[in-house]
Amino acid sequence: MEIEFKFQVPARHLKAVEQEVRAAKAVRQHMQAHYFDTKDGALASRGMALRLRKEGQRWVQTAKALGDGPLHRLEHNVDLGGSGGARPEPDAQRHAGTPVGDLLDKLLDHGAIALVETFGTDIWRLARHEREGDTTIELALDTGKVMTPPGDGHEGRASQVCELELELVDGRVQDLVALALRWSQRHGLWFSTVTKAERGQRLMADEEGERALKSSPPVFGATDAISGESVQRAVLAACLAHMLPNASAIAAGSEDAEVIHQLRIGIRRTRTALRELDALAPGRFDAAWEAPLVEVFRVLGAQRDRALLLSDMQPRLDAAGAPAIDMKPAGDGAQAAPSAGEVVRAPAFQRVLVSLIGFTASPAEEDAPAVVDAAATRQVLQARLGRLHKQVVRDGKRFEQLPADEQHRTRKRLKRLRYLAEFVAPLFDKAEVKRYVGSLVPAQDALGEFNDEVVAMAAYREAAATDPHAWFAVGWLAAQQPAGARACRKALRQLAKARRFWRKGD
Repeated sequence: MEIEFKFQVPARHLKAVEQEVRAAKAVRQHMQAHYFDTKDGALASRGMALRLRKEGQRWVQTAKALGDGPLHRLEHNVDLGGSGGARPEPDAQRHAGTPVGDLLDKLLDHGAIALVETFGTDIWRLARHEREGDTTIELALDTGKVMTPPGDGHEGRASQVCELELELVDGRVQDLVALALRWSQRHGLWFSTVTKAERGQRLMADEEGERALKSSPPVFGATDAISGESVQRAVLAACLAHMLPNASAIAAGSEDAEVIHQLRIGIRRTRTALRELDALAPGRFDAAWEAPLVEVFRVLGAQRDRALLLSDMQPRLDAAGAPAIDMKPAGDGAQAAPSAGEVVRAPAFQRVLVSLIGFTASPAEEDAPAVVDAAATRQVLQARLGRLHKQVVRDGKRFEQLPADEQHRTRKRLKRLRYLAEFVAPLFDKAEVKRYVGSLVPAQDALGEFNDEVVAMAAYREAAATDPHAWFAVGWLAAQQPAGARACRKALRQLAKARRFWRKGD
């Protein structure tokens, strides 16, 4: 099991990072690798990789697969020795009897499916070991490129590599996290989920960036072994699995609206977990995580709100006969707003990501609060679900009379209720949870549309300070609000009839 952090190194910081890696005895090595897959890309589709790499004068075959969490990878290496420069042929049976080898053997139908070469890498690695307490960590600075062979009318493609890996050799994960925090904060590094194999796969598919990744449910162990701590760890691991690939894509320059939207959802889910699950094992969450999460959510939300105006609200206004409105670009004025990439790469947000990764990967400390057992964990979750459900239903009965800030709070509570239900689904009857979550969707849709109109009205009111034509939009949107509020009340009223999966006999 390989446990490592991988950070992208900005070009302007490469010299400083290299100097610090060289500060102690470091070894520079030239590594040229060849990657293999089936013709239909079966390994890549399952997050696996098989490579032959020349390290100096020796060849090493490596098989990798996804592990349990963002730091973990299944990996097995076989040293093939020197071969006079000639590349050996790949053989999946070299990994037989290992966890990753068993996965590979099954995928290749016990050798019946042939392997083909897909892409390669040409990397210079500067590496050394560093001690952190009693822990040994390998630092490896990789620079070079990933490349595809010529074919299909093109001369081959290449993607530049400039990354720092910190791998746990032996010792404590907490020490690895502490060292990762220092390096990332000192040099402005950002965590990346993109492996060299994934870079090559994108080159093969001629894709420039990552696709937006949606959430997936947490993975728990046996329900009779569930504790408050294990639920916290599993839920936050699922939140990170959602956040990290989208954050990684944005940090690398993606401005895709869906990627940004999914990162915001991931942040909201993470904040829900921190808020609603703290009582399961009090004191394990760091209060300092909240502010950077809120800031990134806010900045990305402002960009999303503007995109909504242009793509959704403006066409509706045009259909209603609105005059042309001069909507100034976001950040127009004395100081431009930070880009999505800048705010995600910011040290404060990266510190939170690294800390959360460490939280999910580290075993409970010996001096941690007493473990909450399975029965008590279920009781706490039932109480949190019941409280949120009751608050949302209560607010729904008088939604039209609520002040604007309380209407917005109702929407946030509804989202937290849905996320919490999805988090705990594996601990309850999944069919009943699915049915309950489905009953939340109409209310969430109604409140989402209502909120979009409220946000748009505020934006057009601001625009009216420089363009009086925007008052048409303000008036038109104000006229929509009573109907929107009624729709929210009716949708929330239906929620009161929903069968609550956490209550027996309900």
